[in-house]
Amino acid sequence: MQTDHQSYMPDAEESLPEVLMRIVTELHDVAYLIERIEPQLWSGHGSATDPADKMMVLQGVDLAVQKTRGLAEFIDTITASIPDTCLVDISTAVNLIKLADMKKALGSGLLRHGHSQPLTKASGDFEAF
Repeated sequence: MQTDHQSYMPDAEESLPEVLMRIVTELHDVAYLIERIEPQLWSGHGSATDPADKMMVLQGVDLAVQKTRGLAEFIDTITASIPDTCLVDISTAVNLIKLADMKKALGSGLLRHGHSQPLTKASGDFEAF
C-alpha cells in the first residue's frame, strides 16, 4: 500500500456512471482482499483461541465480504439507469483518498483490471506505509 499526498486534478467533469463503475471495481477488490484473510483465520494463525470467538471473527469477515459485494452490486445496478450525460466533478473526493493506488484507480478515468494484491506476489512481499 502506498499513500499519496499529491493533488489530483481531472481535466473536466466525468460521466457519473463511469465514476460509479470505478467504485464498483474497488468494492469488489476490497471483498477479494477480505476473503484472502479467511483461510488464515481457519488455519489457526489468528489470535482468537476460543472456538466461539474464532467463529464470530469468521462470521464478521464473511459479513464484510457479503456487504462489500452487495454495495458493489447495488451501485452497479443503479448505474445502468443513469445517463452518461450526467457529469460530476470528482477532484475534491479523489483528493481525500490517502492510498495512491486507490486514488489512481478512482481518478484515472480507466477501469482497473485485476486486484490490488495479485496472487502472484511472493509470500512476505510487502509495501511499507
